[in-house]
This record gives sequence, C-alpha cells and structure tokens, in this order.
Amino acid sequence: MKLLAITSCPNGIAHTYMAAENLQKAADKLGVSMKVETQGSIGVENEFTEADIAQADGIIIAADKYVDKSRFLGKKLLVVGVQEGIRNPEALIQKVISGKVPFHQGQPSSEAAGTNGKQKAAKQNEFYRHLMSGVSYMIPFIVVGGLLIAIALSLGGVPTPGGLKIPEDSFWKTIESLGAAAFTFMVPILAGFIAYSIADRPGIAPGMIGGFVAANGSFYGSEAGAGFIGGIIAGFLAGYVALGIKKLKVPKAITPIMPIIIIPVMASLIVGLAFIYLLGGPIAQIFESLTNWLAGMQGTSSILLALILGAMISFDMGGPVNKVAFLFGSAMIGEGNYEIMGPIAVAICIPPIGLGLATFLFKDKFHEAERESGKASFTMGLFGITEGAIPFASQDPLRVIPSVMIGSMTGSVIAMLGQVGDRVAHGGPIVAVLGAVDHVLMFFVAVIVGSIVTALMIKLLKKDVDVDQPQALVEDAFVPASTVDSKPLPQKEEQHEPVNKLTDIVSFDLIDTALTATSRDGVIDEMIEKLNSHGVLNSASEFKQAILNREQESSTGIGMNIAVPHGKSNAVIKPRVVFGIKQEGVDWNSIDGSTAKLIFMIAIPAENKGNEHLKILQMLSRKLMDDDYRDRLLQVQTKQEAYDLLDEIH
Repeated sequence: MKLLAITSCPNGIAHTYMAAENLQKAADKLGVSMKVETQGSIGVENEFTEADIAQADGIIIAADKYVDKSRFLGKKLLVVGVQEGIRNPEALIQKVISGKVPFHQGQPSSEAAGTNGKQKAAKQNEFYRHLMSGVSYMIPFIVVGGLLIAIALSLGGVPTPGGLKIPEDSFWKTIESLGAAAFTFMVPILAGFIAYSIADRPGIAPGMIGGFVAANGSFYGSEAGAGFIGGIIAGFLAGYVALGIKKLKVPKAITPIMPIIIIPVMASLIVGLAFIYLLGGPIAQIFESLTNWLAGMQGTSSILLALILGAMISFDMGGPVNKVAFLFGSAMIGEGNYEIMGPIAVAICIPPIGLGLATFLFKDKFHEAERESGKASFTMGLFGITEGAIPFASQDPLRVIPSVMIGSMTGSVIAMLGQVGDRVAHGGPIVAVLGAVDHVLMFFVAVIVGSIVTALMIKLLKKDVDVDQPQALVEDAFVPASTVDSKPLPQKEEQHEPVNKLTDIVSFDLIDTALTATSRDGVIDEMIEKLNSHGVLNSASEFKQAILNREQESSTGIGMNIAVPHGKSNAVIKPRVVFGIKQEGVDWNSIDGSTAKLIFMIAIPAENKGNEHLKILQMLSRKLMDDDYRDRLLQVQTKQEAYDLLDEIH
C-alpha cells in the first residue's frame, strides 16, 4: 500500500515537521510506503508528482491551514488537524488502510461524515483552519514591516523630546516607508486568504477587496478602520458568499467564466457594499474602542491581561489557544500598539528555555535522553519556537504544563510592567537581537525570571528519576520483597561477578523456547522453577512473592510482545536471568495491549552491590527496541539458536 500525507501549520515552523516525522515513522513501523509533503514557512517541500498521486491508495492531510485538495479528486482523503498528525499518526494510517474514509469528490460535504456531533466538531475545526490560513499568510507582512521599521529607527533615528524620529530626507526614512507599506497589506492579506481557504481561488479577490475596505475607514466615513476584526469578518463573508455563488446551477455556457469573472465580481460587490453601508462603521467603532482600551490599560488591568496572555501562549504551546493570543498581539502591532506583543514575545520563549534550564540544573528529574532533548529545547527557545517544550509536556503534562504556564505568566507580567514592546509578530531573544524590541533590558529580565520560575516549578512538581535506569524499558526500580521475613544467606562472591553481556548470567538450562503455561502466573511459576532447580534461589515462594509484589505496582509487560518480570529479594543467591518464549502469547496486561511472547525473568539478590539489575536493563533496552532482533528471537527453534542471539545483548 502507498499513502501520501501533507502536513502544515499556520506558522509552518515546528508542528509541520513534527507531524511529518511522526507520520513517516508510523508508516515505516506499519510497513506502509509513504511520502510526506510539508507546506511550511519556506514553502512546499517534497512535493508530490502526478505519478505519486496516481499511484496513491489514500491521502492524509494533517493541517491547521488551507490545503488545496483539487489534486486528489477520486482518492480516499482523510483531513485532520496537525496535532492529530503529531499525536495519533498510527491511528490515522490505520483508518485509511481500513477504508473508513471518504473519496474526495471536490465538494465540502464529501469530507464530512459521521454523527451530528462529529459534524459540528468538524465545522468548528474548519472555522479555526480558515482563520489560521489567513493568519499564516499575514504574519510575513507583519514581520517584514516590523523589522524594517525597527532597523530604520535603531540605525537612523534621532533622539527628540517625543522619542526617536527619523529625519524626512534620510535614507532610513525610505526604509521606514517600506516597512509601513508592508503593514498596509496586513488586513487585506488576512481577509483574502481566509476567503481563499473557504472558496478556493474565486474567494481571494473579494476577500482582499473586502479586507482593504475594512481597513480603510474613508469608505464608510470613519476616521479609523475596522482593523483585524473587520478583516476577519470580511474574509469569512467573502469566502462564504463566493462559495454560495459557486454552488449555483448555471448554464454550461457560463460555467467556464464563473471562477474568473462572475464569482469574484459578484462577491466583491456584495462584500464591499455590505461593509460600506452596513458593517464598516459599527465594526470600526468596536475596534477603535478595543484599541483605546488596550492602549490605556494600567495597573491591575494590564497585569490581568498579561497573566491571561502568558497562560494562553504556554497552555498548548503552538496549538489553537496559543494561536488566538498570538493573533491578538499580531493585530495590535498593525495598530501601532506594540506593548501587547511584548509580553507575548516573552511568554513564547519561556517554556522551551525554562525546560532546557531545568534539565541542566536539576538532572535528577530527567533521564539521559530528556537531558539531551533539553539542549535542543533551550536552543529552540532562543529563536522563539515554543514547540520545543512539547516533548516534555507530552510525557508529563500534569506537571510540565502548570510549570511552563506559571513561568510564562510571570515573564508576561514583568514585560507588561516594564513596558516591553515588540514590533515583530514573533518572540524569543532573536527579536531583541534584531532590534525589534522596546526596553530590551526589561525584555531579558522578564525572559530570565520566567525561565527560572519554570525550572523551579519543575523541581518542585516533578519526581526524581533513576538517572542510570533506561527510560525506554521500565520506569521503576526493582522492588525488594518487603513482605518477606527471611534471613539472608551468606552471599557468595559469584553474586558480585561482573556482567558484561547477558549470557554472563544466562545458561542453556535457563532458556525455554516452548513455555507450556497458558497464564501469566503459570509462566511465572514455570520460570521460577527453573531458577530454583538450578540453585539460584533459597526459597521459591519468597521470590515469587517479590515478583507478584512488583506486578501489583504496575505490569512488567512493556509492550511489543515483551514482558520483564523481576524481583530483588533475600531469596535470590546470585543474579540470573531466565529467558522463555511463548509463541501463542499470554495476557500480561501490557501497556500496548499486546500479549507477552518474549519473557525475561530477572532475579537479583536483595543486598547486591554490583547494580547488575541496572546493567541488565540497559542491555535489554538497547537491543529489544530493534524490531528485527525481536523477530529473530521469536523464530528460534533450539536453545542454541536462542543462546547465540542472547549473546548479542551486551
């Protein structure tokens, strides 16, 4: 089977590529051929050819912005948000494989299916997708405009009693004018691409015209335009008007000119006249009141706004809530209010920087792999990429998300009180380095304090981990048989023998390629009997109790058809591992629902000083993550074949 996938998020920075990577990995795991096209901030990469589409058995679109589907007529098409591509890639692929997705017929109704509740959710998701499509195209204009104005002011500005001013006859005045020109495109582009997302190409002209009218109050006798609120309304109005006209039944002779003449002209007239005579004035009044209210916020009201913005930015780290706050700050830049984007710019970078700092300062809270991820997270934070914190949040959301929210809220409040402004729709120290930030010192104070607060919250909330224990295999240390009241026997020197590879503590006699028990407890008894009959235990019943105590805490079925029952007990004389194969599998309550076919029982003396159990876990975790190795183990027929394969674990 061959599948295609497209991933895209509004900013096209992290989520686009995280979804692409996870979908590709899931496809490789499931044995499905997949090509992923990314539509990120630098454009389309790995673009599909006509041959790719012709040969495809299905297409997955994981995107939060408009993606042109006209290429996929007649193909099975599954459309979801980009977060689904990150979190549930295997489920998406399985759904396409199962055939439970519709064929794309070029009509919106063909992409909606299911119950009324599902249809309602889909409509809500479409609203967000249309809005974010417009935002994604608008952001570059704000970035260009903000940076050009910031550069012109910082290099060509002259101090005056009213602040920095650029002389009229200066070269830098020309640069400032270019930046101002970029800002004039902001609302028309927002509206145009919202309409484009809804109605495809016929919607883009009426959307941009409607956005231009919305942004220019002179059309409807208002000193101020309707701003980004007017742009959003114009975009949706233009899109749905164009879509409605598009669905009208017309003579075949007129059909060819519908998308290039009739739809754009009629929709532009309807939207333009609606704004001039009905909508423009009232919306402009609302927007002007909102802008004045925000500009006049002081004291407790400004602190409350900063707290809300900081919490929204860090709550889902690039998700819908984050984007709403980001859009709000971006729109205020266009209105000359930079002190809303300032706290947002601070909040954007605190989660990844704070978590990177925590992995450095509090190593006992993180496994080795997480500490390595912390370096990447810190770097992403410097460039204003909040998504660098997502891997930590996905593993421990109940502790990480509150930590980053409190840190971001702290930084936002400091930035608001310090009157930090940001002229660019982006965040992180990179915007300060580029000269786009007002009150740079307070910006860095806010970032540093917020990041430290996040790190301290991680220390307070997150549990310590055993830094020497591999995270991929188990998440707990061995549990001694605390319920046993036996006296430990004198330990032989063999107990502390070095373990350099698994076969140092596995012999032929401790291998069984055909376990006969049909239940978990039966397999445990069968393997304990092997240990007991070969002089490894002084009490089989006591060791079994240690094994069962461990299973009561959480199943040692780690998934992928593997179980690792283990116990550390006074009943164990010397460290040993029993390996067994149960081709039919037994229910071990594994985390992925798979039955246990490859079972490793680890027995360690309670007073063992050599940390052999950690070494054994390290050996197993590295090797058993290899799909090919597990398949080879399942295919062995003799003890010799099994022993030879186990000899590779070191």
